[in-house]
Amino acid sequence: MTLQELYQYIGGDYDAAIRVMRMEKLVDKHIRKLAKNGVVEQLFSAADHMDAAQMFESAHALKGICSNLGLLNLAAIADVLSEEYRPGSNRKLSEEEVAQKVTELRSLYEKAKEGIRLYEG
Repeated sequence: MTLQELYQYIGGDYDAAIRVMRMEKLVDKHIRKLAKNGVVEQLFSAADHMDAAQMFESAHALKGICSNLGLLNLAAIADVLSEEYRPGSNRKLSEEEVAQKVTELRSLYEKAKEGIRLYEG
């Protein structure tokens, strides 16, 4: 599997990642790190405990990582979650809607991890 095939598999935007990182070598390096990035697990843990401050921090960090990598579907959900828990803002989503977003994010993340494993293999 090539890097471009990985991006097709996981629904990412390869061209967006190249525009940000400028080199395929850097995209390769950072996409491989995604499967081991602790910020995603921190987000899931924060969601399990409904820790608003950690939800914001983790979702905000994940949004940046995924945006840079051209993983726009993941970035969009992380953006919704980070805005939902931004300090000083009013909540707009119900707990059920937040749980649905976290489930959606988890599904996309698992698909990305699976694709990365195939890519590395």
